[in-house]
Amino acid sequence: MKNLTIRPINTGYVPTHPLQYHYHFSCAPYLKGVPSEKVPLPVFTFLVEGGDKLLLVDTGMAWTERANDYHHPGSWQEPGMAIHEQLEKLGYKPEDIDIVVFTHLHWDHMFYVEKFKNATLIAHEREWEFANNPIPLYYKSYEHPALGITRPFEGLEFTTVSGETEIMPGVRVFETFGHSPGHISVEIDTKNGSYICAGDSIFVKGNLNEIPELHYNISPPGRYYNIVEAWKSIEIQKARAKNSDFLLLCHDKDLEELVKTTPVLGL
Repeated sequence: MKNLTIRPINTGYVPTHPLQYHYHFSCAPYLKGVPSEKVPLPVFTFLVEGGDKLLLVDTGMAWTERANDYHHPGSWQEPGMAIHEQLEKLGYKPEDIDIVVFTHLHWDHMFYVEKFKNATLIAHEREWEFANNPIPLYYKSYEHPALGITRPFEGLEFTTVSGETEIMPGVRVFETFGHSPGHISVEIDTKNGSYICAGDSIFVKGNLNEIPELHYNISPPGRYYNIVEAWKSIEIQKARAKNSDFLLLCHDKDLEELVKTTPVLGL
């Protein structure tokens, strides 16, 4: 399908420390212009239009109080930024979405999922298993019931995948483990080429940069479940993408600027 288009939708902001989250501490001496204080990053989802089915990649983050109290202090979601509110501005309702593909099931990627009552919900089998039974270190990431709250995907039926899988014509998922146990990326064919919605497998575009002094062919992130898998996933996507412009990251500040002038990609 070459008539697919991608609409990035920002659902809020999460402040994180670049040298704790965006980059591995070993990169620090070789990075220039990276702030030491927290940086608020956007939280993008991606609406895929033009196909036989309406598809959404991730559903975005929680409202301000939930995000601030249980996750990253200082996070916020402005009025009208929740995914269902954003869709309504575009003339859609959550019930209109046919498929939701989750790159992974951390709290900032799967909120309001219960509103997508008619959608097939897709996640990797490893991610679904871990999300339902994480170790305590990840209770907050997956909103485990031990915290005294109800996780958004509680009681919902998911379709699980493994390996490289076609979701619909022109849309494929492939495994990009490392940030989480069952992280996947979503590849979407458009007239301009194939875009990859990379979720958090690449945290910032700077993760693609080499550090020759360390013999690094990438600059690894600081937030990971498995650093070996995370490293290899970045290498795979760096090689697979036409160029870095075709890598769409959930927390990319440059994408936030791009959508101001180019709200739809792939035209």
